[in-house]
Amino acid sequence: MSHPVSPASLRHILGIPEKTPLSLGAMCAELRCVLYPAKTITGRLERFSLSLMQALRSLGVSAESYSPSSLVNGRFSPGTVILAPGIFLDDELAINRVSTLHNNIIVGIYDEPSPLDENALPQMRLDAIVRRLARDMVHILVFVTDESWTICTMNGGVITFNTPLPSRKDVRNTLVPKLTAQVVPPKPEDFDFRHGELSVTSAEYMEAADDFLTCSRNWSSSSFLLTHTSTEELDYRNDFYRKIVARYLDQRSGMSYGFFARQLPLPVKPATVAGNEENGWIAVRVAGNTLLVPVPDVRVLTTRSGCRKHELNLKTDLIEIGLEKGNAYLKTSPGLPDGPTTRPSFDTLTILAHALGNAFIASILKVLKPGSIFSERLEKKGASMTHWHGYPESAALPEGYFMHGKNNPPVSCSTPQSAAYSLFGKIEALEQALGAGKEYLGDVHIEPNHGTNIVGTLNLAETARLLNRPALSENLAE
Repeated sequence: MSHPVSPASLRHILGIPEKTPLSLGAMCAELRCVLYPAKTITGRLERFSLSLMQALRSLGVSAESYSPSSLVNGRFSPGTVILAPGIFLDDELAINRVSTLHNNIIVGIYDEPSPLDENALPQMRLDAIVRRLARDMVHILVFVTDESWTICTMNGGVITFNTPLPSRKDVRNTLVPKLTAQVVPPKPEDFDFRHGELSVTSAEYMEAADDFLTCSRNWSSSSFLLTHTSTEELDYRNDFYRKIVARYLDQRSGMSYGFFARQLPLPVKPATVAGNEENGWIAVRVAGNTLLVPVPDVRVLTTRSGCRKHELNLKTDLIEIGLEKGNAYLKTSPGLPDGPTTRPSFDTLTILAHALGNAFIASILKVLKPGSIFSERLEKKGASMTHWHGYPESAALPEGYFMHGKNNPPVSCSTPQSAAYSLFGKIEALEQALGAGKEYLGDVHIEPNHGTNIVGTLNLAETARLLNRPALSENLAE
């Protein structure tokens, strides 16, 4: 499969492993599953599990039933997905048999209807999902009835299929990506932490800080900005599993969803006709051309992981992240003490991918369309980024913004795949603009079963006003 930026370049500029599967075919080829049932399961769960295994094998997935040989030194091999139908006692839980917390995805499969109220607000549904995930120590929930089966994920996604058994198509297009693209928090050791170095009240940040506050107020009444699920309020089986969840979340106090970000202005160098890639330049294929594009340092002011996006506090809730010569850093304000509250967001890689993609677009436009508004705005004002767990109606899209991503595999924005799709999609959006002879001002990245990133020349407050007009957002699960 051809991409506008090579996997090797993605590894170089974003740290995405070169073998990260990006297509459904590659995901199936990479996937390894083990069926690990409870000691007693119902006939319905047995039929569902066998049908699921058959569908996986027909897709070329390595799928086998559990046996003692499935374990190495008492642990599942790294990368193995554990399908766990039934109800387990504490000492039987699959989480007790994984090699590390981030090396295996566990799928709890239950003979019961989804406990989620269809009429509940997205925040209530998310809280209910996270409570069940923490109780059963799994990463994905599957609920099975005689008429349907439902997948629930950590990002609040709820997808129901109106068939009693899983079809090959639904397993391939929806379940496989969720089993392949694991949500893993960034490692703090991969960042240069600069505590107390960010002054959001300085002249450099004053306009951006005001934009964040206005944006926050504009989103305050929206049901689609999922704010915070506290880990302290979850129902754990015992303190041991409470500690495991805390370790998995890198000691965060909870989970929040969505982000606001402002990419800070940067000088834009024009791309050049491709020759040999040099240090600091990568090849990008766009509109039938292959251009060498400089890889700049990027800086982004963004909301802190775990903060309440609808009631921001400038002293504690904004951080700066960026890349300097390929190395990631994180700056905090003096009002934010060092500790769990300064952890990099799950969305950090996607945010940085958007920032680099914006810079690439601006460089390309300087060659293909000199004098473009986007290039000039990025140099003078930067760009805004908004992520929320809903979808905009087509009529709500601002002029000059182009949509992409609807046909991508449904992965979370906290995965390497999402960062890659963000970067690839920007090139697709630019090609749409060039093909239509229109001004490119930004892109709308649809993430199926997850939400939307809208990135471009509008500021955060303008984007918030646009997206929170009545009836212009759709529920994530619909």
